[in-house]
Amino acid sequence: MGIKNLFHRQLSTVIQWAGDDGDFWYKYPSKHDEIINASKLIVAPGQGAVLVYEGEVVDVIEEAGSFNLKTDNHPFFTNLVRLRQGFESEHKLKIYFFRKTQVLNQLWGTAAPVKLIDKQYRIPVELGVNGNFSYRMADARLFLAGITGGREEYSTSELSEVLADRIVQNIITELHQADYSYVQIDAHLDAMAGALKQKLAPVFQQLGLELADFRIMGTQFDEATRARIGRIADVTSDAQAAQGAGMTYAELEKLRALRDAARNEGGLAGAGVQMGVGIEMGRQMGAVSGSAGRNGAAQTTDEELAQRLRRLKLLLDEHVITQDDYEQMKRQLLLKS
Repeated sequence: MGIKNLFHRQLSTVIQWAGDDGDFWYKYPSKHDEIINASKLIVAPGQGAVLVYEGEVVDVIEEAGSFNLKTDNHPFFTNLVRLRQGFESEHKLKIYFFRKTQVLNQLWGTAAPVKLIDKQYRIPVELGVNGNFSYRMADARLFLAGITGGREEYSTSELSEVLADRIVQNIITELHQADYSYVQIDAHLDAMAGALKQKLAPVFQQLGLELADFRIMGTQFDEATRARIGRIADVTSDAQAAQGAGMTYAELEKLRALRDAARNEGGLAGAGVQMGVGIEMGRQMGAVSGSAGRNGAAQTTDEELAQRLRRLKLLLDEHVITQDDYEQMKRQLLLKS
């Protein structure tokens, strides 16, 4: 090394960080961690700096500005007397810059579905959840001691990935404790997010960070779960429709089976099945053909008429009878009421 280069290395310098949105933690590059006396440290808005001198944190700068540094590495002298030791000084000053502004809208999500028992349908379900969170530096000393592990750089993407893993562990617990059903969970996402933010805040604090915002953006049930619940919902809807028409779900299913068999030319004897449909339908309709008329002893009440009309409409909707059958039987009901 020429004497010119040697002296140039010991001249005071400007120390600053041109960080971008992808950076969170950055060590100022100095070959032997020798910062020259009277060097100028510039901390830009939205940045902070940690000064580690001879192995100890001596200062944390959180306000923007220009600062003059004083160290034991006097210009020229140190390197000259350390010529035979590779120009390395025993006095070390490491400068770490960090981002103070919020890291916004970092995505998290369950890598695998969460397995639950739906409290309403009492069936196993598999649920995926996703959202985003925002955080900022809260305690640079704690972050340096507990997270960086001597690393010189930490990107927001790397840090967010570590944090997202911790979030998922907590949300699995929250989902089990909240015990929302398939039809309830989307209406309670805000409440769950608020509860999770409170639970996660201490986790972030232990890392020297502050959880500024936490949101659950959506849920995804697996296809098998959706199919099972869809079938249950269909049965429930059919049972309610049958009940409104004065029938049981079993009676409705029996009519459907007879109807389907009658349509299957390769199945049971078509005429016989059609007769079976007619007999079952007649039994269901009851007084359509057997009720007394206006001068009879058994007058049909308005409530009974309304129920029979609902039952007749259900048979039409299920395609057990045709539109012509419906109109004809409806007229009979109205005439005999």
